Formats: sequence, structure tokens, C-alpha cells
Amino acid sequence: MVFFGCLAAVACGMLYAVYLSTYHDRKFWFSTRQELEREITFQAGSGLYYYYYKHMLAAPSFERGFYELMTDNRTLSGQTINAVERLSLYPELITSFIYRVTGSQDFVEPIYFYIGAVFGLQAVYVTALFVCSWVMSGTWVAGMLAVAWYVINRPDTTKVDHAIPLRDNWALPYFSCQVAALTGFLSNNISSATEMFCYLTMSATTFTFLLVWEHSHYVLFIQGLCLFLLDSFDLVPSRKMADIHKVYLSSLFLAYLFQFQNPTLLSSPLLSLLIGSVLARYFQVELAWIITNVFHLQKLIPVSEDDFILKFLEVKFGLNTTTDFVTNFLLCQESFQRPGQDLFLRLTQASVLPFYFLVLTVCLLSTLQTIYRRLSGQPMKTNLRLEDGRVGEQPEVIYHVFHTLLFGGLTLLFDGMKYLWTPYVCMFTAFGVCSPDLWMTVFKWLKLKSIHPVVLSLILSTAVPTIIGFSLWREYCPRVLVELSDLQDFYDPDTVELISWIGSQAPVAAVFAGSPQLLGTVKLFSGSAVTSLPLYSDINLLRRSEDTYQVYAMRSAEEIYKILTSQKTNYVIIEESICNELSLTKGCRIKDLLDISNGHVVYDKGDIYSFSKHGRFCQEIKMNYSPYTNYFTRVFWNRSYHVYKVNSVISFQY
Repeated sequence: MVFFGCLAAVACGMLYAVYLSTYHDRKFWFSTRQELEREITFQAGSGLYYYYYKHMLAAPSFERGFYELMTDNRTLSGQTINAVERLSLYPELITSFIYRVTGSQDFVEPIYFYIGAVFGLQAVYVTALFVCSWVMSGTWVAGMLAVAWYVINRPDTTKVDHAIPLRDNWALPYFSCQVAALTGFLSNNISSATEMFCYLTMSATTFTFLLVWEHSHYVLFIQGLCLFLLDSFDLVPSRKMADIHKVYLSSLFLAYLFQFQNPTLLSSPLLSLLIGSVLARYFQVELAWIITNVFHLQKLIPVSEDDFILKFLEVKFGLNTTTDFVTNFLLCQESFQRPGQDLFLRLTQASVLPFYFLVLTVCLLSTLQTIYRRLSGQPMKTNLRLEDGRVGEQPEVIYHVFHTLLFGGLTLLFDGMKYLWTPYVCMFTAFGVCSPDLWMTVFKWLKLKSIHPVVLSLILSTAVPTIIGFSLWREYCPRVLVELSDLQDFYDPDTVELISWIGSQAPVAAVFAGSPQLLGTVKLFSGSAVTSLPLYSDINLLRRSEDTYQVYAMRSAEEIYKILTSQKTNYVIIEESICNELSLTKGCRIKDLLDISNGHVVYDKGDIYSFSKHGRFCQEIKMNYSPYTNYFTRVFWNRSYHVYKVNSVISFQY
């Protein structure tokens, strides 16, 4: 049975990778496009990361390319940055290195190797979910059901469809492997060899997860809180908790070194939590002491200027208000909005949400019973039998109850957190409906006597997932086949025309200003320096973006000219979609945020009106009259973009 389970896990992963590759090719007509058109499919500015992959391949040697990225003066105008540290470029470094040393250039194009690496990691992702559900339930049928739900709910489980190079697409597969290894490590019914394997896997994946994603330490902090709760109620042996602390601390230390002494890791709440937990364990102090001092410990460590999250949270939760552009800009991002009802509707239609609430209710109540018994001084049973009906006394189940509750709570506040919650909803639900222990727990509560509860629990743990599986197959298999056979139309001629003009007409040393997402695309194709980058975790880059966005504000030509020349800009790109943006979200248009930040608003009877002695720059400059023509010269335009050269010598025309 183990052999067939492993075979099914690998098959699910491989089939999912093939499915992603086929869907991607159908969606973007990828195999029939020219190279420029292929690379434009990297949306949301994510093409910036692919630029560094191409740069590494074009370098004379890997060492030379690595050095150039560490001393990069061709990305941000007027600055020399360590791009590897600033942009978390280890995925591109590793992928380009493998591409070189394996001689893959002889039989596969660089772009196919790159996206193939991402799709391969997604295969690892679903395989890890499969294994995790299998370990918890004891049957690999749960793994297949978990993968089926994951694929069906793909819009809410992954962003790989539209922005392949994003950091979380590289990082979350490692987190999934880490969670699977942690699940096995927490289990009481494993051999010492299996426990060591889980420990080593957990160590490697935790370090890699920290290395490839700048937000990973916040995710691990939430996971650390789950383990902290387990430890507080003495639900896991002290030896195992000590080993887990070693994994976290060693991974943080190594990541700190490999990320060039990144100060963000020193000021991370994860490190504060670990220090507090270790000190509490050593001195045997109370739980309240840890909670009180976790964030006090954080204040003892120098906080980098990138750590603006606490101020952002104050505004998010209504504890403060602000006119600051950066804070309001982040609050308007879809990832930081509350999720819409359509998320829960989709999960309900796929049948996962109703069963999730059923499984969570049973496991949570059983967990609370276990905690009550522990507080009453009763020991935990390490050799549970099916007849005991105590699903909530298994440490791995208790961990996942805390895991899904904490990440679920965050998802109710931030829509972007659904990509960390929904995959484990699929896995946790599949475990529950396939677990005889869960059904036995229910029957134990009901005190069922008419039918032997053990037999009935075994029957239901097989029949229920079988019925669910057949219903999903009947309803969603035809949809998947249609999706794979349907040729979609993705083409952006205006952006292709803009990029072609930049490549043929703009000087190589030119500096471009524009929206961060567009500048990521410009950087990908031209290699030119830009004024900002699509990276929302760096406050300095966000401030530079705010300056560049002033072209959509009510500012004078002279003010905009001074801002752009201070950033050494040669060309500024104005986008019609931003200048004439229509949005249903009140106050979240770029020009609205700028007007609020610049004090160019008037409040009248609850309504907000924009007012300034200057017209909106992006609209006024198109009129082609003085003083705008004194400072700027239009050199390119189409339906979507207007490109203006920033005059090096001001010509006064009247």
C-alpha cells in the first residue's frame, strides 16, 4: 500500500505540472509567440525577476554574473544596489547555474527551462500536500482528494497562472514540504529513522523558504505561534520542541548570512518569539511573561527602515488615520483588502468548505477536550487506538487545527493570505473525511450502539471520500478538459509597440520613469535603468514610486521636472489606464491617493473633490502647450502610452 501511495503522490505531482504547462501554453499561445511576446506574459511587473535570470545566462561566467548583481548600478537610477539581497534573487541564481552546468542550452530554450522549474516546484507543492494528508489520515486516498480540491480551487490556491516569476511561487512549495515534514515529525507513531528524515527535511526546507522569499519569516512566525500553543499546553514532548527551536534558529542564522546580514531578519517577530520561548523554557516562567515580552524583545534589536508594517496595521485596523500615500496605496492593494464573498462561494461550490467546517468542528472540540485533560493533570496517550475516538489527541492534528485557525483568521482580514490558507483547507478537509479516527470520535460522542462504531467509521472513511471524488470527477473533469482545449486570446499590441520603440530608439544608458509594474517590463526588455521597482516590501522603493507617480497629480510642470531630474530621468512614460482610471473602489485610484497626500482635496457634505491651482499633469501635458513643452518633448505615443523626453536644456516657448 505504501508503494501505491508513493506512486500516486508522484503521479499527482507530475500530472499537475503537465496540466499547468498545457494550460499556460493555451492561455498565452506561448509556443507560437516570439520571444518578446512570450516575456510580456510575465504580468504584474514580475518580468523583472526574469531579467536577472537572462543576465546571469548572458554573463561570461556564473561568478562574473553574480558579482555584477551584487554591485548593480544599472537597475535603480543613481544607486548601486546588491540586487541579490534587495530582490531575493536566489531562485534565478540557482536556476541559471543548473541551466549552465547541465548543458541544457543544447536542447531547451532558457524561458522554457525557467517556467519548467517553477511548474516543477508546483508539482512538489501538491505532492507535499498529498503526503501531509496521507500521513494524518493513514490513507493515500486523502492525498488524492486533497490534490483534486487544490486543482479545482486553483484561482484561490496559487498565483502561478498569471505571474510565474513571483517569489511566493518559488517559496511556497518549500513551505509545503516543511509543513509535511513537521507533520510527520510531530506524529507519535514514527520510527527514529523516519523522525530523523523529517527533521533533516524540515531543516533544509525552512532555510530555503527563508532564503527565497522576503516575507517568509512572517509566515514562519504564524507557524511558530501554533507550535508555541502546542508547547504551552504541553501537547508535544519537550525534546521535539527543542529540536524545532534548533531548526528555526539555525535556519534564521544561515539565512541571515546568505542574505548578506539582512537586518530585517534580526528585527523579525519570529526571532523575538524564539528568544522569548527559549528563555521561558530555560527559566520556567509563565505563559503571560512570554506574550508580554515577545514584542519588547523585538525593540531591543535594531529595526531597519523597511519595517513599516506596524504603522500600516494601525491604519488597517482603524487605530489611526493617515494621508500618507504609501500607507494608503498598500491598503488599496487587492492582497490587503478583505476577501469578497465570491471566495467562500467558490469554495462552497467545490464542496470543500462545508466539509471543512465539519472536520474543523470535530477536531477543534476534540482538541479542547485534550487541552482540558492536560490542564487537569492527565497524561496524553502516545499509543492511541481507533477505538479510543480521540482524533484531537494527536499532536499533528492539533497543530493543523491551530494552523488553519490562525491563517484563516488572517485570510478574513487580508485577501492575499488565502494563498497560504486555502491549500491547507483542501489538505485538512481531505484528511478529515478520510480519517477513521475522526468518524470514530463523532460516534464516541454520540454513544452509538446499534452498529459497531469501528466498523461504521471504517466504512464512512472510505465511502464519503469515494462519493465526493466521483461527484468532483463528474462535474469538474469536463471543465478541465474544456479549459485545456480552449485557445484563449492574450495579446497586448500597445505594450509590444512601446517596448519595440524603446529597444530601437532610446539610448542604452537612458533612465525611464513610470509605474513600477511597467518599469519591471521595461527593465526586462531594455535593461535600462529605472526610477523604481515593483517591490512593495521596500519603503525606499515605495517612496521613489510615490515621487514618480506625481505625474498623475495636480502639480506644475516645473515641480514634476524637478522631481524627475532629481532621479536622473531621461524619459517618463504616462499610462492612459492610470491617468483616466475608473474605479469602483472609492479613493483608491492613484490620482485620488496623490490628491489626498498632497492636500489637493476639498470635503463638502461627506463628498471629496480634488482642487488645485494646477491641472492634472498627465492630462495637461497632452495639450502640448507652454510651460509643459519647455520641460518635456513627446517622442512616442499610442492608445495606451505617452512617452516624453525630459529636456536637459529648458527651452522657454510662449
